[in-house]
Amino acid sequence: MDKKSRAYLLGGGIGSLAAAAFMIRDGGISGENIFILEVKSLLGGSMDGAGNSIDGYSLRGGRMLTTDNYECTWDLFKSIPSLHTPDKSVYAETMEFNEQHRSNSMARLVDRRRAKVPVSSMGFSMQNRQELLKLTQAPESELAASCITDWLSPEFFETEFWFMWVTTFAFQPWHSAVEFKRYLHRFMLEFTRIETLAGVKRTIYNQYDSLILPLQSWLASQNVRFELDCKVTDLVSTHSEGEVIVTDIHYQQGGESKAIAVESGDRVFLQNGSMTDASSLGSMAIAPKKLTKEDCNSWSLWENLAAENLDFGNPAVFNSCIAESVWESFTVTLKNSKFFDLVANFSGNQAGTGGLITFKDSNWLMSIVLAYQPHFINQPKDVQVFWGYGLLPDRVGNFVPKPMDECNGKEILRELCGHLRFDLDMLGTVNCIPCRMPYITSMFMPRLPTDRPLPIPRSSKNLALISQFVEIPDDVVFTVEYSIRAAQMAVYEFLDIDRKIPSVTPHDKSFLVQFEALVKSFK
Repeated sequence: MDKKSRAYLLGGGIGSLAAAAFMIRDGGISGENIFILEVKSLLGGSMDGAGNSIDGYSLRGGRMLTTDNYECTWDLFKSIPSLHTPDKSVYAETMEFNEQHRSNSMARLVDRRRAKVPVSSMGFSMQNRQELLKLTQAPESELAASCITDWLSPEFFETEFWFMWVTTFAFQPWHSAVEFKRYLHRFMLEFTRIETLAGVKRTIYNQYDSLILPLQSWLASQNVRFELDCKVTDLVSTHSEGEVIVTDIHYQQGGESKAIAVESGDRVFLQNGSMTDASSLGSMAIAPKKLTKEDCNSWSLWENLAAENLDFGNPAVFNSCIAESVWESFTVTLKNSKFFDLVANFSGNQAGTGGLITFKDSNWLMSIVLAYQPHFINQPKDVQVFWGYGLLPDRVGNFVPKPMDECNGKEILRELCGHLRFDLDMLGTVNCIPCRMPYITSMFMPRLPTDRPLPIPRSSKNLALISQFVEIPDDVVFTVEYSIRAAQMAVYEFLDIDRKIPSVTPHDKSFLVQFEALVKSFK
């Protein structure tokens, strides 16, 4: 790619923003030659954060960060200046914050009696240990498209370890054994601290305000072109002698149909698929609508590419069974400190130090997390915000006689207060905004190696894919790191950048012997 050529990034999520930054920082591309086309009116993709104290705040998700992993993420954010202290990087700012606010969960699991579950023991039987070791040592070729349940006995899914692991990382028993194994290797260090979440690092505010906004601000200072409210409808390409070359980008903006001619030397980066596609928000009075991919278009461009060339993978593996990939989150805005005070007294953790509290006997498998306040840049001092989610939204609640995905915000709060034995009325002025996400764990679906394309498919000459649905050996999906690593790989290959991409840290290699001994010793 010539430094005067143009780059078109389709989708404004963290993958595209990272790709633009790498092109400028490491590839010498001028920002004015980089165009980011985003269907919504703001950037950030799945890493969103919006609202205000009057209408309520809303977050679709929260992401785990560590300093033992996330090599490409921190490589990027060491270069991005803080919005609040420009002489510091986002990385330095984040690390200083975590030195002041360390994670040490004292109420990781709570049972139906509202009693804290002892978590010093993982609850493993000898059979559990043997099966877990067999799974961690099996080659991916043997695991193939199998599910976690194909390798572990039913009793494993009742252990304290399972409840802590799956609510930290959002797995389900029917998800991919390959992805579960990769997580066990990638986050091996978390075995020794999963009960306290001591390895988790948090950003000062929510991750939209703390990561997306400073990255967007830096890109804007480099004159990157942002085309918002811009819906890409088609990629026109030629297929000759086994090569795929994108020639035109068709899109709609402001009620007009437009097109971009992709010239020789230009590059196109597509965020194929979306884990938050077809998300819908509810309110205190209304449950979220049950949308599907037919209501959005995040998958269609990838589906069209895959239909014409096998190198582009098989999106149907990931988006064909909402029942296996859906869960629901909720964001609560409070105007008095009563709830936070009661949770602190019960858990032993002040907000920002405890991490997830999981109600293990909840029919919805509900968890909440109280972050350090304020959680939004524009959040008033007398307002508190917390976030939670349920991994099993199709099941009838313990205290509300209906499935979570049919509940409005008030009913979700009633269910939560039931588990905590709190009076709903004591919350005072409160706003709970539920969010249904039908494809949120679609990247965990059982798959074959060919179902995910490479960041630059073998037959592609000018099109790269940067998302949670590409194949990166050894790394794990459902992380900020995966999108940023995919972006860095694609940019470095297209621009022929002679700089080493940070390697996946081999914690599993250096700790393998200790890990085996650790699993064998768990009670």
